[in-house]
Amino acid sequence: MEAILDLDAAGEKRLLQLNELEEFRSQSYENAKLYKEKTKQWHDNKIHPRNFEVGQQALLFNSRLRLFPGKLKSRWSGPFRIAQIYPFGAVELEDEKSGRKFKENGQRIKHYFGGEVDRQQDEMPLCDG
Repeated sequence: MEAILDLDAAGEKRLLQLNELEEFRSQSYENAKLYKEKTKQWHDNKIHPRNFEVGQQALLFNSRLRLFPGKLKSRWSGPFRIAQIYPFGAVELEDEKSGRKFKENGQRIKHYFGGEVDRQQDEMPLCDG
């Protein structure tokens, strides 16, 4: 008789543990969901809309440059001329030297306001002296 009671108690205890585990899992899921929502809201607030027009000059971010030595080398290449703007942020760029056209994500380009872009520069002057 005692063995049956022990088995019943063990079964009830196991069910309580499973319920606690399920409750903990659902709380973790809710916390992760809230964290993702807050992170997305923070990220979206940091994104500034860039409005480009056909004919403007732009620089293209080269994310693969980190494979090469030279920490201070510019990761921006160009300038390129904006040939066409597509919906949802896609932009067609034209290399004025070669005439080659290619599409890029608008988040990878920024406005170019003039001056030379020296990608081979290893030193950056910190003062005017």
